[in-house]
Amino acid sequence: MSRIGISVLAILAIASLLHTTTAKTIVVGDGLGWVVPPGGNLAYAAWAAISTFTVGDVLLFNFTTGSQDVARVTKEAYLTCNSTNPISLKTTGPANFTLDTTGEYFFISTIEKHCPLGQRLAISVTPPGSNLAPHYPHHPPTAPSPLSPRAPVTYTVGDGLGWLVPPGGPLAYLAWAYNKTFLVEDTLVFNFVNGLEDVALVSKEAYETCNTNGTIQVWSASPARILLNTSGDYFFTSTYPNRCALGQKLAIKVLTSRGILPPSIAHPPSSSSTSNPVTVSPSPGPVSSAPSKATAGFFISLLSIAMVLF
Repeated sequence: MSRIGISVLAILAIASLLHTTTAKTIVVGDGLGWVVPPGGNLAYAAWAAISTFTVGDVLLFNFTTGSQDVARVTKEAYLTCNSTNPISLKTTGPANFTLDTTGEYFFISTIEKHCPLGQRLAISVTPPGSNLAPHYPHHPPTAPSPLSPRAPVTYTVGDGLGWLVPPGGPLAYLAWAYNKTFLVEDTLVFNFVNGLEDVALVSKEAYETCNTNGTIQVWSASPARILLNTSGDYFFTSTYPNRCALGQKLAIKVLTSRGILPPSIAHPPSSSSTSNPVTVSPSPGPVSSAPSKATAGFFISLLSIAMVLF
């Protein structure tokens, strides 16, 4: 075999190794696990929206044997919650599913009423090495979509859940915000127990690190009504110990009527020290160059190997 042929085989072998090493185990729902979720159908939809799935990955469903199960089903069965003829069914937790092909995968619980109550998951699996990033928190929505003017809306944060340490961690409030479009002049209402909770507007850094030593503004009386009269990204949490770390945190993007794109998944702005709770200005951070640098380094390495072998 010629040196060129050997070098080509070496490049292909290295590329294949790179792809196989990108496979990962993904815990469905993270800390929430596989249960009837507090956010209804949106809970696992929101979780899937911030995750990426590639061929070779393994889905791990954490549930209690005897009280839950997980079935892979067709799209039609997923939409209708029909568990009569699943593609596969696993009744012992934790259960693993290897994503061995590209395309759509659908999972539901076969326990009565669990699927209609939101215990179902739909994901899209991409080829290995596609480098598709999750929608949040790394990138804002990418395609513009004009929004029609409408009357201001009052949103009750968490709906019936209220504002507290949620079951499942941050996923609960992420799921609540996932399908909502927040516009200037809308109002957020935080319902909580006076003396046991509060709500604080914080910077992006404080939101990510759960450091509430330097809040922008704090509301300690319930219900707290917050007018969103400036477009941009808003970050809320609680100043009580451990609340933020346990998932009592909310990030939203507020748009004008000429906004960019729903649903509302906030792109982190730069830190703000303003004392006005309605002037948190969006400041999109620089897009990470890590993927492009890694790709460049990979091809440089392959070129070096080929040159040596040649």
